[in-house]
Amino acid sequence: MGQARAPRADAVRNRKKILSAAGGQIAAHGPDVGMEEIAAAAGVAVGTLYRHFPTKTDLVAAVVGAHVSRVADDAEAAVGRVAAGARAADELTAFLGRVIELSVTDRAVKAAAQSLGAEPGDRADEDRAGRAVTALISAGRQDGDIHPDITVNDIYLIFSTAPIDQPEPARARWLTLVIPGLTTRARQEGD
Repeated sequence: MGQARAPRADAVRNRKKILSAAGGQIAAHGPDVGMEEIAAAAGVAVGTLYRHFPTKTDLVAAVVGAHVSRVADDAEAAVGRVAAGARAADELTAFLGRVIELSVTDRAVKAAAQSLGAEPGDRADEDRAGRAVTALISAGRQDGDIHPDITVNDIYLIFSTAPIDQPEPARARWLTLVIPGLTTRARQEGD
């Protein structure tokens, strides 16, 4: 049995354009946006869209999967910065802020995924993100900056309670209030 061929470059480009357009269209118009509108926004024929994603559920699952992949890449990059000398607590705090802001733009896609019952099929990116966040927590504990009882599940709880429907100043304030629960640093007057 021969090895599977890598996808053609134009197929890879089309897939990326479709995923980006789908995320934007769903965010702008809600989960009921049509596949035709998504194809038009991506600059591809509807048949091309359906070749990549036979159903809207498949498409939305792939968009959610791309979000998870971006989060995993970000967490791994933060671990790399810690390995290069950055403070783990600072990297974890910044990571939380970036993921919350990413979630603001992706919330419509997540709502569409829930309504369609779509979940990303590949858990590899979730596992990558979990390992990287665990590494950040461990490094922060070793530095004495992260409370010893903090777990990756606590980080997921924080994400699930983030006020992503609030304006940016409220989200920033929320993060300022949450961080002392993770870190051993007390809030300073005026924080």
